[in-house]
Amino acid sequence: MSKVFFIAANTTLEPYPVYPLGMAVVSSALKNAGHTVHQFDFLASGKSIPSLKENISVFKPDVVCLSIRNIDNVDSFTSDTEWYLDGAKEIIQAVRSCANVPIVCGGPGFSIMPELILDYIGGDYGVQGEGEEAAVEILNKLSHGKIPDRITSARRFPMGPDDQAAGTYVSEFVDFYEAESGIINLQTKRGCPSKCTYCSYPTIEGAAFRPRNPMRVVDDIERLQDEFGANDFFFTDSVFNDKDRHYLKVVEEILKRNIKIRWGSFFTPRGQDLEMLPLLKESGLYAVELGTDASSDTTLRAMRKGFLFDEVFAFNQACVDHKIPVGHFIIFGGPEETMDTLQEGLENIKKLPSCVVFGFAGIRILPETTLHTQAIAEGIVDAENDLLKPVYYISPDIDYDEMNETITQAWLGDRSRIFPPAEGRRMMNIMKNFGFNGLLWDGIIRFPE
Repeated sequence: MSKVFFIAANTTLEPYPVYPLGMAVVSSALKNAGHTVHQFDFLASGKSIPSLKENISVFKPDVVCLSIRNIDNVDSFTSDTEWYLDGAKEIIQAVRSCANVPIVCGGPGFSIMPELILDYIGGDYGVQGEGEEAAVEILNKLSHGKIPDRITSARRFPMGPDDQAAGTYVSEFVDFYEAESGIINLQTKRGCPSKCTYCSYPTIEGAAFRPRNPMRVVDDIERLQDEFGANDFFFTDSVFNDKDRHYLKVVEEILKRNIKIRWGSFFTPRGQDLEMLPLLKESGLYAVELGTDASSDTTLRAMRKGFLFDEVFAFNQACVDHKIPVGHFIIFGGPEETMDTLQEGLENIKKLPSCVVFGFAGIRILPETTLHTQAIAEGIVDAENDLLKPVYYISPDIDYDEMNETITQAWLGDRSRIFPPAEGRRMMNIMKNFGFNGLLWDGIIRFPE
């Protein structure tokens, strides 16, 4: 068996610092397979190359694993400067300087374009998709002197409810994220059956929901409470409120065990779930991040969101009625956006009471998405462009600068309407400096009496 030094390469604080769940989960799988694992969180360790090299030298690994969560920050205003692969490349160079061992790369960002990223950052092997079995397969081959495939993909029949490993959490990392964001993240299901034109979730996790055993999810919550005192959680599912209502089994298990926590997650505005909001709130739901993504019916249809704006309004109003904060994330300039749809969208947003709206300009184009095909057909990007560096889809029927100025003027002076994204970061930093933590944006909302 091998000694494995596992590095989480993420350094971004946007939208808030996030515990490296992927590293925690794959580390558990490697330990269960008999390997010895040392976890190193580059962000929690102060982004220190000397500390990284010292830890490697002391541990003397046989293999290094590197998890890459994001390629960039998907913000058209700043992603050129917030492009993270050079940082991953620097980490690998540091590893090479003190250890002559194979380097295995993986993670959600890596899985989007594994061959390209592996070439760029200089790793040896890669995992595309979920890593519990693929990483074990690579490590077992290496420990027996065999050469793995350059890229190992997750198995054709993805992992079931009882196969998805619980994470091995590290006390000092939990302390860091508790101090920096106050939130520890968990996952209740993987995959996404939605067909949004721009999204990479199906590429990373598969095109169907694969629930985790709800009892094991709640076991993790209890363990994190008991061992680390964690009480605020964020479920990182692509969509928490799935149509088959697996999410209710998780909620019911939390209530059955009488666990007192606060939690948030990503939701879709599904009308059938409105009646469940009181139960969700009783279980600890305190904030909803809604994947609204567009603000007119025209642009919602063009993105293939599967709902219209009336459903967004109804979901938002139900949350207001139950005093549950909602944050909407809306991308302007997507397919079929015009100045007319922009104005219609801004008027629709005005009708959303007691919520926060984060605005983005343009959609980061990712390979193997419907949007990529459309962008090539419309001449927005060349077919030869590998998309490693950020390229954004902006509707050919709207002017980027005029659009941004129109949004800025429409939201001027309204602190619950945040554009560009950097303005949100500025506001959140101010709140953090005043001692707030958690999602932070929920503190902006005031409900009617």
